[in-house]
Amino acid sequence: MSQQSEPSRVLIVRLGAMGDILHALPAVAALRRAHPTWYLGWAVEPRWRTLLCGDDGEMPLVDRTHLVNAKEWARAPLRGETLREIAALRHALRAERYDLCIDLQGAVRSALAGRLAAAPRMIGEDQPREWVARWLFGERVVTHGVHVIEQAVEVCAAAAGEPLSPILPPLPINRDAEQWADGVVREAIGPVVLLSPGAGWGAKRWPADRYGAVAAELHAQGCMVLVNAGPQEQEIAAEVVRASGGVARAPEFTLERLISLIRRVSLVIAGDTGPLHLACALGKPVVGIYGPTDPKRNGPFGVPFLVLRHPDSKRDHSRHVAPEAGLLTITPQYVVDAAKYLLEKRC
Repeated sequence: MSQQSEPSRVLIVRLGAMGDILHALPAVAALRRAHPTWYLGWAVEPRWRTLLCGDDGEMPLVDRTHLVNAKEWARAPLRGETLREIAALRHALRAERYDLCIDLQGAVRSALAGRLAAAPRMIGEDQPREWVARWLFGERVVTHGVHVIEQAVEVCAAAAGEPLSPILPPLPINRDAEQWADGVVREAIGPVVLLSPGAGWGAKRWPADRYGAVAAELHAQGCMVLVNAGPQEQEIAAEVVRASGGVARAPEFTLERLISLIRRVSLVIAGDTGPLHLACALGKPVVGIYGPTDPKRNGPFGVPFLVLRHPDSKRDHSRHVAPEAGLLTITPQYVVDAAKYLLEKRC
């Protein structure tokens, strides 16, 4: 152990987004396994609390969640309601008397949220996502891992003062969503494959008509093919269904339903987006279709996977509307072949 006294009450700060929270979960799961008696809190944006908390308040990984409505607060920082909510968060965090705060986001807003807890120790990466955030950390960890999951594990290991290895995290159960998912796959005879054609911005989005061609081919080979649609993605899902000749289905999803359905699928096909990382967290094989983001850093991890990416694609987080040029070199047949390989490998 390090010279620091061992903490017993630890606050994790990873406010969002979906994929980023999922990337933090294996590190926190490792921390929980190593120290099952520690009290773990998590500061998170309200929309992502479902990744930590099931119905009836059941939380398989942490003991407490603290809701941080950071985006709304940023829109109106001086509004009375904003100031009251921040004061209430500060009171709730300090009432828990955390010994240690671990910032796994590396942003100014996450570091400020962590500071509200007034924990004696606050730790984060030496090279955080936003450079200014490092000056809000009392302790900084130089990370060496390439993947963001490996980096999160290094930060948690330094905080605990001992080596840790990432493990699959337990995700919460929603009973209504579990029943819904049972109904969706009840008629499946062969493998169930989930396509998730959305993405955070256009440059990462493989064309919907190509997802449709993949759906048609996999259906012809005996698969049930389902299409995920997140908020504002219903039209993309509908285009995939049309391009499939109507053989794919696009059920009405919520995050709870998505978690429950992925528990039942054989394979997920997606770009660099939250549902792909959710599949990995649930131990499911994935085909990743990558363009302007680097799969070595934030690609599939810890599960059987194949990543398709053109060698000329460069890492570029500019939010261009049109698909990245290298992404467009990936044909539906490449994706079908990758899917068939992983489906045959699991048999």
